Amino acid sequence: MVKTASTMLPLGTPAPDFRLPNVDGREVGLGDFKGGKALVVMFICNHCPFVKHIASQLVQLHANYAPKGVHFVGISSNDIASHPDDAPEAMKLEAQAQGYEFPYLYDETQEIAKAYRAACTPDIFVFDQGHRLVYRGQIDDSRPRNGKPVTGADLRAALEEILSGKPVSSHQVPSIGCNIKWIQGNEPVYFDPRGVQ
Repeated sequence: MVKTASTMLPLGTPAPDFRLPNVDGREVGLGDFKGGKALVVMFICNHCPFVKHIASQLVQLHANYAPKGVHFVGISSNDIASHPDDAPEAMKLEAQAQGYEFPYLYDETQEIAKAYRAACTPDIFVFDQGHRLVYRGQIDDSRPRNGKPVTGADLRAALEEILSGKPVSSHQVPSIGCNIKWIQGNEPVYFDPRGVQ
């Protein structure tokens, strides 16, 4: 495991387009999320302890904010040759086990992860109604074994600001997690194999 930080894609970046297979077999694309008050794009996977640590909170966040017009989508971009636990069939089982009610998509070519400059799992991106980036970073400051409760506080604060029509605070802390498992030779230029010290 290489502990890696979010690249913190510049605020204001338009959401890169995507169309990827969901665990239910349907294809889901960016255009399917028009009309929402916000869109939360989450690069997650099955095996990562950092994602396992927050998975139930992701379910809770979706339950709290989907009724308010916030869309959520999870994307797994890991190399399944090296990490078969993240393969699509396993994703389907994981979505059922965790109770994910949001689409959970498989980015086989890793091109979508690259387009978002995703670096770690979890890596969280929040876009406004016009699909411009207004938040990226941690859901909160809890990590496996640091003793802090998983509350989703940082992500909740950003979503509350969006829903109340306020600008989202520019004080944003990078997410930390396992590095995305890049296909050998497919590593993006922004990937630092040394990770976070």
